[in-house]
Amino acid sequence: MASPAVALLSPCRFSFLPTPRRIGFAVATGSRLRRFSMSQAPSDSAAASAAAEDVMVQYVVLRRDLIDAWPLGSVVTQGCHASVAAIWSHRDDPITLQYCSPDNLDYMHKVTLEVKGEPQILNLAEKLKAGDIAHKLWIEQPENIPTCLATKPYPKSVISSYFKKLKLCK
Repeated sequence: MASPAVALLSPCRFSFLPTPRRIGFAVATGSRLRRFSMSQAPSDSAAASAAAEDVMVQYVVLRRDLIDAWPLGSVVTQGCHASVAAIWSHRDDPITLQYCSPDNLDYMHKVTLEVKGEPQILNLAEKLKAGDIAHKLWIEQPENIPTCLATKPYPKSVISSYFKKLKLCK
């Protein structure tokens, strides 16, 4: 059972952990834990570095042509459909389980990007398929329109290269 200090600090994602022969603490960042000795407390840059370590992330890609033509709520709904479908389809995957765990639920990372239109989203889906990257291409029915795409959660280092050329959705 965790000590009261750990229990009180856990929601803030900080835990005090004893280390052999010295007192230290750990900063939890996403799924990673980084340890520091008390004499080497993390500076702002060290904390940022710890946070930048391999976090789990889900990418959601929307179509710019639909963002410009459809009501915003409709486009956001399409992204939500794809995100939930990608997670549900891979609900037994260890990374997805960790991403959706009670300890990480309030710390999910998503990146929402955009492509120009249908040819680009279909091309991206093919690239992800070729790279064996699990994803869901959401096809709106009954119109049969590919509206958006979402990946299952992955470590950022595994998946970010597939999305480097895409713009953040604004």
